[in-house]
Amino acid sequence: MWSAPLLLAFAGCIASEPPGVDFSALTRAALADPARNIQLMQEAGEKLSDLPYVPGNRVQLLINGPASFAALASAIRSARHRIDMESYEYDAVAGAQFSALLIAAHARGVEVNLIHDGWGALESPGSVFDTLRRGGVRVVTFHPLLTDPLQINQRDHRKLLVADGRIAITGGVNITKVYENPLRPRTAPVDDQAWRDTDVRIEGPVAVQFERFFVATWRSQGGPRIADPPAAAAPDGPTTVQAIDGTPGRDEPLIYRSLLASMALALRSIHLTTGFFVPTPDLMRGLELAARRGVDVELVLPGKSDSETAVAGGRASYGPLLEAGVRIFERQFRILHAKTAVIDGAWSAVGSSNLDWRSAIWNNEVDAVILGPEFGAQMEAAFQRDRAASREVTLAQWRHRGLLERLDEWKAALLRVLL
Repeated sequence: MWSAPLLLAFAGCIASEPPGVDFSALTRAALADPARNIQLMQEAGEKLSDLPYVPGNRVQLLINGPASFAALASAIRSARHRIDMESYEYDAVAGAQFSALLIAAHARGVEVNLIHDGWGALESPGSVFDTLRRGGVRVVTFHPLLTDPLQINQRDHRKLLVADGRIAITGGVNITKVYENPLRPRTAPVDDQAWRDTDVRIEGPVAVQFERFFVATWRSQGGPRIADPPAAAAPDGPTTVQAIDGTPGRDEPLIYRSLLASMALALRSIHLTTGFFVPTPDLMRGLELAARRGVDVELVLPGKSDSETAVAGGRASYGPLLEAGVRIFERQFRILHAKTAVIDGAWSAVGSSNLDWRSAIWNNEVDAVILGPEFGAQMEAAFQRDRAASREVTLAQWRHRGLLERLDEWKAALLRVLL
């Protein structure tokens, strides 16, 4: 059997850049009718994904793991018919807490289905999932490493819970103990440091879109027979939301292209936060073009990560961005894991997808795109808090970085399609 590194290397060699968008045509459309640019973002997103934006939802922004865990636990406890849960990681500590909740839900008559990733949960003992199965929870492993080694590079990176086809929670938060960590000195090991993350809770008819993505993945992995999602819930809120997915093997990376289109249509601001930044050429081009036409383009990126190679890969791209006028901030004191975007204060995205090649071409991902200035203001406030806790990287500083940093960046850039 080939080793994992060889398989990853082979996959990287055959990877090609994902398709982008027509930046010039989209920007011309926005400039021709500035009052409609958010509407143009909605139309572009619907055209690219062939999925509508759905009105009538209630949306709650969840900042950091404890808030997300509380919302997840509440949704599980309140479920009456069905719970579909999907998580890249599902460890023995936080996993045990949620296993107890899921088993209790099944005991009161709720159908409970769980997907976890074969790589993301590699360090989780099998007893975690054995306990779930004994408790009546149906468990599917996405591309198990032992039985499906040729798919090692295609991972289920989603974090999603859907309860009764009515509540959906998604974002960057895994089922893992790292969110219980207190603030520690930055010299502490990564797994011991506090993590900064973001989720969103959505209640309303769009939840069924998220559940359809779950069902499609469940069936693709040969899970036990599962019913189609129920009819959409009745509208009961003020917010318009689109569920959008990225699936391994597709030639149309929907989340990635939707973001590129919205960046091309931006007139005022592009504020992006990501735990992993290893940009494709089209993402670089979109950021640079926006900054050069006067859009306020700002990125909050990790100062430290559980993948220092990915940090180095991102830093290798700083030069052209800084020269174009993009402002870059590296988050301090916490491990940044959030994946969010807010554009012109009214187009917002919260999900599992990072700004890297892996999210664009390899991973199973899911994002929620939320329209409207009210939620956008909350996203802007969160962005500004992260920005205030960050160190800005200037062009002069970047140009005077040391030789070892440059060498790390060069080595990481060789692996960029895998990061």
